[in-house]
Amino acid sequence: MSKNKNNKPIWKTRIKKDNTNLFKKIGSSLSVDKRLFIEDIEGSIAHVEMLFKQKIINFKIKNKIVWGLNRIKNEIIKKKFIYDENLEDIHMNIENRLFQLIGEDAGFIHTARSRNDQVITDLKIWLKKATKEIVGNLNLTIKNILKSADKNIETIMPGFTHLKNAQPVSFAHYLLAYVEMFTRDKKKFNYNLENLNENPLGVAALTGTSFNIDRFYTTKKLKFTKPTKNSIDTVSDRDFVIDFLYSCSACSIHISRIAEEFIIWNSDAFNLIHLNDKIVTGSSIMPQKKNPDPLEFLRGKTGGSIGNLFSMLTILKGLPLSYFKDLQDDKELAFKSFDQLKNSLIILNDVLKNFSVNKKRMIELANIGYITATDLADYMVRELNYPFRKAYLQTAKIINFAEKNKKKLNELKIEEIKKIEPKLNTDVFKVFDLKHSINSKTSFGGTSFVNIKKMIRSYKKDL
Repeated sequence: MSKNKNNKPIWKTRIKKDNTNLFKKIGSSLSVDKRLFIEDIEGSIAHVEMLFKQKIINFKIKNKIVWGLNRIKNEIIKKKFIYDENLEDIHMNIENRLFQLIGEDAGFIHTARSRNDQVITDLKIWLKKATKEIVGNLNLTIKNILKSADKNIETIMPGFTHLKNAQPVSFAHYLLAYVEMFTRDKKKFNYNLENLNENPLGVAALTGTSFNIDRFYTTKKLKFTKPTKNSIDTVSDRDFVIDFLYSCSACSIHISRIAEEFIIWNSDAFNLIHLNDKIVTGSSIMPQKKNPDPLEFLRGKTGGSIGNLFSMLTILKGLPLSYFKDLQDDKELAFKSFDQLKNSLIILNDVLKNFSVNKKRMIELANIGYITATDLADYMVRELNYPFRKAYLQTAKIINFAEKNKKKLNELKIEEIKKIEPKLNTDVFKVFDLKHSINSKTSFGGTSFVNIKKMIRSYKKDL
């Protein structure tokens, strides 16, 4: 870029007529990408230091550019930087200000570089930081869940399938299911770092450069692990954005699921948990209401995250190589998903620290619906050597009898049971006990109290 006293884009030397005001407005990315200013300056400093190392620019020019860039960074941080909407993006704004500060020597900053590789470098650096921040928030979420799980190992509740009482479980075991989900989310984000750690800087517009640059130097300087291998793929690749957006979407879905669960459990019909006043809102007309609005926010915002992923996929699906203006939307989609997920995790952590368990109601609900029926069938398999399907049918008959007579299984008399299955005796009543049922599930991953304690220790160790 040559010195431009009129603050016009560099391409005005070639393109004589102005764009329409509407296109100027919609074509500008400044309002979005200005948050990349730190990453842009980091990348530019690494680039000019490499140019000096390779004797492409001299020491004086390098120092002037680095000084100017640091001055610009401080101006932006202190909110003294004046943005020029006519300059389209943060990259051209910074470059233009550099001209104002140091003069013609600012033009050397773009030697052996295009905005194509510059922008991708900035975004990758930003996404690396964003990814690590999300992982940190996920660790906090897992810690908060584990705290609740630790307190509720022997809290008994019904496990549900189809929202119908299925089998008794520990509430801690239920919570640990979400630890698994969020742990998988951590793995996704950490895996993404592999592709994010490939340095795009130096591929220029799409073919590389004739200058004797050292991409391995900038790779080390910017804390990447290796440079990208193909210049065309580099400027057209947005797989790393898709990976980030998918990870955000998957994590948002998990947040939405636990939010939905808590909404149901907090309802008057279930009444399994209580939400602190810190995490509820009221009604404009009904004085008694305490609504779980933050949880509904978490559930509702998930759609935006999924939409961002699909938007990026749709942008890429019909693009030939290499760079197109379509790709400009990648940053806004990434920023939106990050902001939403970060806020959602903060809200979720507030919820996890501000709810209590209605243990009495949990055990009360667990005693509804014959949820130890499977234990009875398993007992017949073990003690009577019945095939499971025969045991299933005999159990169903006993359930039918109990239901008809409006009795719980433990309220049946042994004589009534023996009329249906003569080989059973009073020993069978132990399988109707909820705690016995839970502690019998000793298979790896099962809900027994012993298993849960081991899993909690394991999760804490991995944090």
